[in-house]
Amino acid sequence: MSSSLIEHIATICGSLPSSVRVIAVTKTVPAELMRYAYAAGVRDFGESRIQEAARKQAELQDLSDVTWHLIGHLQSNKAKKALEQFQWIHSVDNLQLAERLNQLASQLGVSPQVCLQVKILSDANKSGWNVPELLADLNKLNQYKNLQIQGLMTIPRAGLDAAETLDVFNRTAQLAKEIKAQNWSHMKMQHLSMGMSGDYQLAVQAGATMVRLGTILFGQRF
Repeated sequence: MSSSLIEHIATICGSLPSSVRVIAVTKTVPAELMRYAYAAGVRDFGESRIQEAARKQAELQDLSDVTWHLIGHLQSNKAKKALEQFQWIHSVDNLQLAERLNQLASQLGVSPQVCLQVKILSDANKSGWNVPELLADLNKLNQYKNLQIQGLMTIPRAGLDAAETLDVFNRTAQLAKEIKAQNWSHMKMQHLSMGMSGDYQLAVQAGATMVRLGTILFGQRF
């Protein structure tokens, strides 16, 4: 089991361009299997739940070169714990949360890498800015100097076909370019966190720099 899983994960990761960073989505994945992913070369783990992540971080504390990514929805009342546990937060989805993270980051003396979650298409089931809202908030976001705003994150609406999904990814990439062209002093817009097990190849085609892969690496989890 261990050697075949290691080989499988290494093959998936090795099939991607070197410019694409694989975030292994490890929600409900036990620490033992995460060690196999580490043996396959994975150094980025993505968790959705802070308490679950804390247990695994304790079990895997000997893996000192791992980077932890929060990829799930973050409630403001858990922002402090998120900053204490994660180097990356992909799911900054509104201005109030960004402001809270900035304040807490100053108090904690940390400078997290963050992505702004955007909805290209309206979707009642997803958090995030719509495009006009995000553009309107850029000036305020640029003032949050304790956050390293690295780019955008998106999750396409369920039920889209491949062409529609690719369009969402392309429009997200174009939005990042447009924001970057405004030369904000504290927003780099150099990363695109988009693409999961079912659509990551489309995301890579559109310019994703980070893909969030769970099922394709570890199999179905319940």
